Amino acid sequence: MTVAPPNRLGTSGETAHLAKVHEAERLVGEVSETRERLRDEARRTLGVTGDDSKPPPLREALRPHGLTVYPVGILGTLFVVDQFQGYGFDVLRPEISRSLGIGIGSIGALTALQFLAIATAPLFMAAYVQRRPRRAMVCILTAAVWAVVTLYTGFVVSVWGLAFVLVLDGLSSGSVSALHQPLLIDSYPPQARVRALSFYGAIGRFGNVLAPLAVALLAGPLGFTWRGVFLVFGIACLAVLPLTLWLRDPGFGKYDTDQLRAAVHELHGEDRQLSQDDVSLGFFEIVRRLLLIPTIRRLLVAFTVFGLLLIPYNTVLSFYLDENLGFGPGERGLFFAGTAGAGVVALVLFARIGEQMFRKSPGRVVEVAGLLLGIGVTLIVVAVLVDNVVIAVALFALSHAVIAVLGPALGIALLSVVPARMRPHASALYGIFLGGVGGIAGALLLGSVSNRYGLTGAMVSLLVPGVLGSLLLRNCGKYVGPDLDRMIDEVLEDEEIKRITASGGRLPMLSCRGIDFSYGPLQVLFDVDFTVDDGEMVALLGTNGAGKSTLLKVISGIGLPTAGSVRYRGQDITYLDAERRTRLGITQIPGGRAVFGPLTVVENLRSYGYSLGKGRRGLDSLMDECFEAFPRLAERRNSLASTLSGGEQQMLGLSKALVMKPRLLVIDELSLGLAPVIIEQLLVMVRQINATGTAVVLVEQSVNIALSLVEHAYFMEKGEMRFDGAAADLLARDDLLRAVFLEGAASRDGGS
Repeated sequence: MTVAPPNRLGTSGETAHLAKVHEAERLVGEVSETRERLRDEARRTLGVTGDDSKPPPLREALRPHGLTVYPVGILGTLFVVDQFQGYGFDVLRPEISRSLGIGIGSIGALTALQFLAIATAPLFMAAYVQRRPRRAMVCILTAAVWAVVTLYTGFVVSVWGLAFVLVLDGLSSGSVSALHQPLLIDSYPPQARVRALSFYGAIGRFGNVLAPLAVALLAGPLGFTWRGVFLVFGIACLAVLPLTLWLRDPGFGKYDTDQLRAAVHELHGEDRQLSQDDVSLGFFEIVRRLLLIPTIRRLLVAFTVFGLLLIPYNTVLSFYLDENLGFGPGERGLFFAGTAGAGVVALVLFARIGEQMFRKSPGRVVEVAGLLLGIGVTLIVVAVLVDNVVIAVALFALSHAVIAVLGPALGIALLSVVPARMRPHASALYGIFLGGVGGIAGALLLGSVSNRYGLTGAMVSLLVPGVLGSLLLRNCGKYVGPDLDRMIDEVLEDEEIKRITASGGRLPMLSCRGIDFSYGPLQVLFDVDFTVDDGEMVALLGTNGAGKSTLLKVISGIGLPTAGSVRYRGQDITYLDAERRTRLGITQIPGGRAVFGPLTVVENLRSYGYSLGKGRRGLDSLMDECFEAFPRLAERRNSLASTLSGGEQQMLGLSKALVMKPRLLVIDELSLGLAPVIIEQLLVMVRQINATGTAVVLVEQSVNIALSLVEHAYFMEKGEMRFDGAAADLLARDDLLRAVFLEGAASRDGGS
């Protein structure tokens, strides 16, 4: 639906104050213009050219940047040795079970425990590296830990010892899922990234070949026990560590977001100005931000279903080969080596094809991944049902080859739509939903299915999560392109804001641009723009259900928008928590819910001060100011807030501004249900608060009250902003102010 733009006055009705506000808004509009002009170029910078031309050879793509394949090689090598403990355990699971007297149910529980450790560790690692680029150091340290753990596995003598090494190995392996791919993404330019991830995955798959092949050799002709196998693997892991000492972290977004930021300054013929980000997101704020991205949400659901497939499959497969096909440890080792080798071949073939596919349409990569998942799980089921061992092994190998491609295909989609600093967190979420949520649920279901239907039935049951995951991925592809554009827009807008402020431009104190907001499937705000300048008092008017209170929630951080940005004093606070916004100087007085009912008046006032860490002596002085401004509160200082009248509760709520002294005060329905004499007292205090320099946003249904306070007014209807201009001129808009509003406004106009 096309909506007329908000009213802009260029007549005498526009005061000098509004002219200044609109000039600041013009600069905000310049931000959108820059974003639009640079978006296509930015997509090309990120490697999305929109055509299906072949990418340049990898050597040519790396030469201008002075890069080598060392990061791919060493991270791939770490990926290889990280698989030693896990694949050794997979192949030798029947021997370990018999040696330690552990049943298949206990083995499944220990496997689930290991995957829980693998799932949770990436979160802590992502949190540790989110502000400083030290991913390389963490990768090296965790590699040292799992090397020692692998060595120690050979000395385990009890189920508790086995649980200890599996959990510690899972925790140290968290760096692989959380840090390796983000570090690779930042180590190479966009035109080489799919190939870097594919080669990294291929090297990792080579580890899947090497580890079981080594088990087959060590446990077969060489006659090593399972303990001896782990001792050899541990020594091999330790031998790799010296090769990692040259690994470095290049920083966040060196070859993508940094170049996007530089493009903003090049557009205006300026050198880039660096500035400190005072409102960088915390760990949980980043996680919450990621979960708002449609591509991420859908991929995580798909990863959960994928985990229901993958973890039980890896757990059951060794027992299936042992019991149903009669494979001993040597034969199982050869089997795992062969199937992993098929994965290596598939990844090498996919590298250039995937790069070409991503260049044309990033979403297409995810759609193809969904198709391959469906094919892969179907091949597994057919392999289980056929009677011929040779054909079954060939089908298993082919399924491994198809599923191996999912790693780089989904990894590039997951990590391309998020800002560089958030990529470790996205990888951590991937690990949690794949190995944690999906893996644990799959492990719990495994026992009951295998007990009732046997190993064959358990393998066949994998078809259900496989097909479901395939459908989810196919549906996810259409969101990748828009989410990539959204990330580009955020980076460009952020840098343009920094450029304007660094060059002396003046921006509004608060600027909401293009805000969309939904309650579940119900969208209530549509492309809303809203601006408040320093020290300004603004009225936000509109019909019931227009979205006024929802917009206040977005400003205060209680609600997060599905699109658009919120900037405060030039900084992006769109996804900042409400409590952090309070410390920045944004305070809201919610309509009808401004007090803590079970607390007394004094306790309410103290709670306001303590939220900002004010000392007792200074807080006592501020409370005296409140009692002086509202003598009625002084009389009822020891009464519970729930026993106060409506007017007294609003006085107490408004006292929050006197105690917290915000730079921006947001008041929702100040006069609702109050007597005129009480309203007048409150309005006097609002004027006094504004006179001290605090900007005020006043949401009101009464036009009469609103226009008695402000020069600048906005009007909302059905979630859209319909008017922005001088408050007095709002009275001339009969199309907006219907009879319910004109009744109060006319009396004021007639008496003037």
